[in-house]
Amino acid sequence: MAITLRGAGAENGRVSEETGGPAYGRDRDAEGRARSARPRDALGRPLPYGAAGVARQPEGVVRAPGESLREAQRLLDAGMPFHAHEVFEDAWKSGPGGERELWQGLAQLAVGLTHAARGNATGGARLLRRGAGRVEGYADGGGDTYGVDVAGLLRWADGLAARVERGAPVDAGAEAPRLRGGRDGR
Repeated sequence: MAITLRGAGAENGRVSEETGGPAYGRDRDAEGRARSARPRDALGRPLPYGAAGVARQPEGVVRAPGESLREAQRLLDAGMPFHAHEVFEDAWKSGPGGERELWQGLAQLAVGLTHAARGNATGGARLLRRGAGRVEGYADGGGDTYGVDVAGLLRWADGLAARVERGAPVDAGAEAPRLRGGRDGR
């Protein structure tokens, strides 16, 4: 994804000597939408301009549901739940409207894991529970879950939320759920 500098002063390509980012205004993509060009770590946290970060997940990729689940699982297993959330976000934006709750719920579970791994216990537990509720509601309504182990995923989310609330540290890769089976979603 190409990021260009736009906004006040950006038309001249001005770059801040302090940050390495745009001197004025905000980073923008080719369509003019705000997009941070700052590199990010595996948990999606912004790093200083010029720092080595992890590769970003491309946005707007249309995948079949099984492909989305496989790519998200790969990213979760690699300790990159923030990036997995972006895969789920693409699925909900490009898929049928009737599946929105499934993909949004899965995205919230990934972001909940992200927040928990960053040390945000309140936000992590809240998103884990909210995401689990969405996935459960979708499955209870009879929607196609594409092989997602809903019961295992719900046990995983509930257990992780409870541990996070008790102050347990979270390693995103070690805590990654198994989306399509396995014991307690792992």
